[in-house]
Amino acid sequence: MEGNGTRIRMAKVPNHQPAQFTVLGWKTSDIEKQVSELQAAGVKFERYPWLPKDGLPIWAAPGGDKVAWFKDPDGNVLSLSFHAAG
Repeated sequence: MEGNGTRIRMAKVPNHQPAQFTVLGWKTSDIEKQVSELQAAGVKFERYPWLPKDGLPIWAAPGGDKVAWFKDPDGNVLSLSFHAAG
C-alpha cells in the first residue's frame, strides 16, 4: 500500500492477537487539533490511568512531548505523537 509517497507493507494474519503495545504511530505538529478532529470523526482514544481524567486523552511528558493512543479495528494500539524538540 502507498500513501502520500510512503509505502507500507501489510499482511493478513490468521488468528491475529493484538499487541499490547504501540505498533504504529504518526508524528503531528498539532496533536490537540488532530485528536479533536479524529474524535469528531468517531475515533475512540484510550484513557489509560496516567492520562488526565478530563479534557483530551493526551499524555504530556515533562520535556514537552505528547502522545495519544487509539486502537485500529483489530485492536492494535496506534498513536499520534508531538515531539517538542522537533
